[in-house]
Amino acid sequence: MKDLFEKKTLSWAMYDWANSAFATTVIAGFFPIFFREYWSVDVASVETTFRLGAASSISSLIIVILAPILGAIADRAGVKKKLLMVFAFVGVLSTFSLFLVSYGYWQAAIVLFVVGSLGFSGANVFYDALLLEVAPDSDRIHAVSGFGYALGYLGGGVLFAVNVFMVLKPEIFGFADSGEAVRYSFVSVAIWWAVFSIPIILFVKETPPARPQSAVESVVAGLRQLRDTFRDIQAKRTILIFLFAYWFYIDGVHTVFRMSVDYGLSIGLNANDLISALLMVQFVGFPAAIIFGKLGQKIGPRTGIYIGILVYVVATIWAYFIQSGVEFFILAAMIGLVQGGIQALSRSLYGQMIPVGEAGEYFGFFSMVSKSAAVIGPFLVGWTAAMFGPRNSILSVIVLFAVGAMLLYFVRTPDRASG
Repeated sequence: MKDLFEKKTLSWAMYDWANSAFATTVIAGFFPIFFREYWSVDVASVETTFRLGAASSISSLIIVILAPILGAIADRAGVKKKLLMVFAFVGVLSTFSLFLVSYGYWQAAIVLFVVGSLGFSGANVFYDALLLEVAPDSDRIHAVSGFGYALGYLGGGVLFAVNVFMVLKPEIFGFADSGEAVRYSFVSVAIWWAVFSIPIILFVKETPPARPQSAVESVVAGLRQLRDTFRDIQAKRTILIFLFAYWFYIDGVHTVFRMSVDYGLSIGLNANDLISALLMVQFVGFPAAIIFGKLGQKIGPRTGIYIGILVYVVATIWAYFIQSGVEFFILAAMIGLVQGGIQALSRSLYGQMIPVGEAGEYFGFFSMVSKSAAVIGPFLVGWTAAMFGPRNSILSVIVLFAVGAMLLYFVRTPDRASG
């Protein structure tokens, strides 16, 4: 545990603390509610769900196209940190700009949400790749990856708690109403994200490539290397099968995260209950992600991922029958126990498989797979809700987890002997 608080490890993990505020307050929390009740007011519920799902899918699709290309270039030029800063700046600026969007202007809100999500996801490509800079030892990689997610839950939860208090008691902060408090919460996320990104910039050192290249050389060579890496992945059966498995089950994880609040609203649950449950997830997720990181070292990452998938399937089936805010709280607690863990172990397991010195490029593919999954899931839920109603839409997620689990069985991993 002590080595997790080394300067470079803690500085790397603090970026998760920084950008998770966007994931909690914006993506999962206030944006779906504010979009439905302020920017897209007087619009049918199913249409609002469709718009949210489409927006999430569009931002993810852009990352699908860009991530592997950017990763290849970053490896060639040694600019992972610089590109992380660029995408983080885009995310921070877009998040701040949500404050300026007026009542009823859902189109502007959607555009800023898409751009902000692009900044968030794009920066994560390079953040993930830097994991191998701080944890080159395979014995530590699962614990360090889990530690990053744990700090993300804690950091996102701390600011989200303040934001929730702002919305519930706006008069204490001098706001006219809850709507104004929500708008200022977007400003607080932008500031939080910017300030806590400083440690990774200052204290995480990026190993330069053997022969750094210019921007033009990097683009040309990066695209050529991207082609070669794609062929290499096709030839490496274990990596290829894992990426397919990951594509399916992480689609379910992202979809549950992005659409759960909107799902609760669509079946008539109270918005304050939903927000409070989401807040609880952050603080449950903090110790759970650390425990999952340690668990990955004990029982193997693949077995840990299976545990997470099983919990998601049970929670999804229960969500179909949910009738009260109390049930939503219980479901949220279940998800909080495994959400960070399944992502952390997936990232660290993949990190063990890839060639040394090509982290940016391979994690570009990893991010591409992750975000292409998020293209399908939210759109599927939105479309199914429009066609068959919100309760039926949630069941579509189960198929994703089931297929992912089945494919994961055929992945030859370091923990194969133990599970």
